[in-house]
Amino acid sequence: MKIGILTGGGDCPGLNAVIRAFSKYAFKKGHEVIGYKDGFKGLIENDFIRLSDKEVSGIITRGGTILGTSNIANPFSYKIPPFGTPEKPAQLGDFAVKNLKRENVDCLVTIGGDGTQNMAYKFHQMGVPIIGVPKTIDNDLSATDYTFGYDTALQVATEAVDRVHTTAESHERVLIVETMGRYAGWIALRSAIAGGGDIVLIPEIEYEPKDIINYIKERRKKGKTFSIIVAAEGAKEKGGTLTAYKKVAGSTDPLRLGGVSNKIADLIEKNTCMEARVVILGHLQRGGTPTHFDRWLSTGFGAKAMDLIEEKKYGYMAALKGQDFIAVKLKDAIGKLKRVDKKSFEVSAALNIGMSFGNEDLK
Repeated sequence: MKIGILTGGGDCPGLNAVIRAFSKYAFKKGHEVIGYKDGFKGLIENDFIRLSDKEVSGIITRGGTILGTSNIANPFSYKIPPFGTPEKPAQLGDFAVKNLKRENVDCLVTIGGDGTQNMAYKFHQMGVPIIGVPKTIDNDLSATDYTFGYDTALQVATEAVDRVHTTAESHERVLIVETMGRYAGWIALRSAIAGGGDIVLIPEIEYEPKDIINYIKERRKKGKTFSIIVAAEGAKEKGGTLTAYKKVAGSTDPLRLGGVSNKIADLIEKNTCMEARVVILGHLQRGGTPTHFDRWLSTGFGAKAMDLIEEKKYGYMAALKGQDFIAVKLKDAIGKLKRVDKKSFEVSAALNIGMSFGNEDLK
């Protein structure tokens, strides 16, 4: 068989590990693998490289993706010149299918998050033999227990929370660490728990400004001279809106989030006697060497994707349930984000050890 593979959406550690595992398994079975460059953009422009053992050897430790990626190259609303523009998107689904047929590609493997797998499902409905592999640092795909990239991002965030403790304590300040997490607070919640944060602000639980202030003041009364806050970029005030620093025309997410931590810092300095400082992690969470767990997970996903092709189980996505790598239908893998349940044991445990979510109604 001749198999195409691409990486779509934002980059993250573990992409190369998937490409490596999948390709090595495919070569063992005697298949040919081509890698489309820059996600679906490469599919539209018929721009690809032929992968061999040489290209995929030694890349398991590398972050990013050797194929490149794009989060704006949606074939069904293509906004990249010369085919389309943000003002006049082009419908190029049929064009992409013709490119696959022209190159005699027997199956396409799409590595990406919810957006990428939505596109994969559309191609599946058009009759394209396709397999999905789940990737997102937000860990917000409901069909799999974990997505690769998340563990590495969580490690970066936890280390940041660890490190700000000493400077916060030395200067008796409030230190606010802002993580990624547009709609799901998994990175913020678990890095706050693992790092010993005092307040965690996540998209699923809207915060009350007065509750944040009261909590910090109560800590001061108890002799605790500093506080650590972990805030997801998608956290928002009760009844408020997301904090964005830029609008991006043509993007899948037209509001580029960031800065909620500065908003919280201003609130604290205006209402307490304490100084507040901000650390915005941003793309640090996406870069660097993948953790051992993400390498293991990515390798399993890559191998499972090849298994599904051997079984001709098209229209499915590899997933992890417990310790097992399984197949789930693409249509069941998309459309529903996995978000933090405010009634979960995890949230309850955080509350019971004295953490605050900036919302006293939870108690």
